[in-house]
Amino acid sequence: MKVVLLEDLPGKGKAGEIKEVSRGYARNFLLPRGLALVATPMVIKQTESGLQRERREEIIDHDKLVELAQQIEGMEIRLKARIGAGERLFGSITAADIAEELSRAVGSVIDKKKIDIEKSLRKTGSYEVAVKLASDLNPQITVVIKEEEEKGKEQETEKKVEKKKEEKKGTETEKKAEKKAKKKNENDKEKRKEKD
Repeated sequence: MKVVLLEDLPGKGKAGEIKEVSRGYARNFLLPRGLALVATPMVIKQTESGLQRERREEIIDHDKLVELAQQIEGMEIRLKARIGAGERLFGSITAADIAEELSRAVGSVIDKKKIDIEKSLRKTGSYEVAVKLASDLNPQITVVIKEEEEKGKEQETEKKVEKKKEEKKGTETEKKAEKKAKKKNENDKEKRKEKD
């Protein structure tokens, strides 16, 4: 029995191919699971037109990937991380971190599976990383990992500056209040002298 495969089947063929299979295999396995259709002239024609459309789309997709590869090639991605002893990171930089930063820089979504690193990066420094866009497109990027300034120190300094400003304002208002009270006392004394 001739069937048109709808999906790739290991050992049998690829999607879109017309294959001769036994009736039992077709009726009991391929057809009920939606893996193939009986090869009628109409189905063959639809499959061929679908395959041509897919080839055109693949060519367009490949052209887009070539443009993306040219844009990515030689790009430098900078990541910041907290550092412990011996230039080692607290945690690590993973393929997902690199993909996220690269996607942000390029403006196009890059899947973390396309980032080719054997192990997550655990030290500061510069690393060469390949991005596998397609079998023939592997642009190289440079990932630079630097120490992150501690936010706590920055916040402490800001708090100290604000506290000093508040203290200064507080002393100024106290001085003004003292001057007012002194002036009022002097005015009260003068009024008493005038009455006497």
